[in-house]
Amino acid sequence: MSTKVTGDGQKPGGDLERRDFLKSGAALLLAGAALNIGTAGASIASAASPPNIIYIVADDLGWKDLGYQGSDIKTPNIDRLAQTGIRFEQFYAQPMCTPTRAALMTGRYPLRYGLQTGVIPSGGSYGLPTDEYILPQLLKDAGYSTALVGKWHLGHAKTEYWPRQRGFDYFYGALVGEIDHFEHASHGIKDWYRDNTPISETGYDNALFGADAVRLVRAHDQKSPLFLYLAFTAPHTPFQAPQEYIDRYPGIADQQRRTYAAMISVMDDEIGKLVAALDERGMRDNTIIVFQSDNGGVRSAMFAGESAVKGHLPADNGPYRDGKGTLYEGGTRVAAFANWPGRIKPSNLGGMIHVVDMLPTLAGLAGARLGKNKPLDGVDVWPAISGDAPSSRTEMVYNVDPMSGAVRSADWKLVWAATLPQKVELFDLGKDPSETTNLAEQNPGRVKELQARITGLATEMAPPLLLAEAIKLTFGAPPISADPADAFNAGD
Repeated sequence: MSTKVTGDGQKPGGDLERRDFLKSGAALLLAGAALNIGTAGASIASAASPPNIIYIVADDLGWKDLGYQGSDIKTPNIDRLAQTGIRFEQFYAQPMCTPTRAALMTGRYPLRYGLQTGVIPSGGSYGLPTDEYILPQLLKDAGYSTALVGKWHLGHAKTEYWPRQRGFDYFYGALVGEIDHFEHASHGIKDWYRDNTPISETGYDNALFGADAVRLVRAHDQKSPLFLYLAFTAPHTPFQAPQEYIDRYPGIADQQRRTYAAMISVMDDEIGKLVAALDERGMRDNTIIVFQSDNGGVRSAMFAGESAVKGHLPADNGPYRDGKGTLYEGGTRVAAFANWPGRIKPSNLGGMIHVVDMLPTLAGLAGARLGKNKPLDGVDVWPAISGDAPSSRTEMVYNVDPMSGAVRSADWKLVWAATLPQKVELFDLGKDPSETTNLAEQNPGRVKELQARITGLATEMAPPLLLAEAIKLTFGAPPISADPADAFNAGD
């Protein structure tokens, strides 16, 4: 049996002196805990070395499309993490990709900085505003090594928006929202980078992401904690997977669903390899793993992305209405869990959590000081995750933009399409989580109250950057003219 070697060349046990040294600083960390967000998180950070953080995001995953949620798609590695961790029954993301990733990075609703509408398109020139001080920057300040492997989708047109310029020590993957999974290209243009350098490689993107994440863990110098943001492109369109994975699902008749299932299995296999690498390095017991989808599964071709799709779309959001791109539960309530051996007990968490809550929660666990960031919408939910208290969140802001908005107070949810013709829907999610019965007419007072909340948020809203981009392209682009030479072939 070969001897394992740590990142600094020491054999197992060689890290003991370093761990003892870190523990000896506990009193100093405790004294500074008042300066850190989240008293529960600060106490964890002060009691031992700050945890490694692995944050995994799936792309357009249906709520039900994991084995532990009751799917026929085989996800044994994800299931094991979920079943030995805490499963979030009401974890909310934004209805689309860019806004969710922005909310995770900032701890703030995307309406605050103009990313509340749509996603950054391949031709988009804007990105997450650079005056937002984001999660990897906070963690890097706290002594973390920071890495992004996978999809960014928070700005690609200017290098100032790129991951390496936003606090990540390392980046490997794609900048835009959708690529061919084998060609690593968008609209025929390569979008594949290591750090700030374009590279050319062969292979299936999600398998490459997993392999690179494993490589990072095996090479990691444990003198500093690791923050790894692993953002898969599975199962986002185009529906593509290696044939050997497609062959795992002969019982699924629909070709799109079979390929979609195969994409999820690739992701599951890579997560299993990553957990094994953490075990090999002796890092697992001090590593919190968080998993979520960026939004609900796609149920309408309008929101499938830039690839052409047809027929019945394969994502399954279980009992929840609709899917990606909508303000209904199917677009925003996503599969999610957290796992940390010895620190998180196997359980279900029924209370609400929003993706903006993850920045203050992780910052607290890391002992990271806030202050450079702008005021947060998120709250530290570590007491709920650790099982010490219920979730403190009583309100959910699904989204607010110039055309629509949705908020929830306790179990009452209002979905307001403000563009003409207006549509107002009120649901009691405690009794009707599938949003089948509109109670707006029976509860005018409740409607008025929640509309007032949406209107108040709208007054705080930054103009959507996508709309500004569309206006610029519509009215500022040069005219397109035919070649006069073509007139000779056109006739009179």
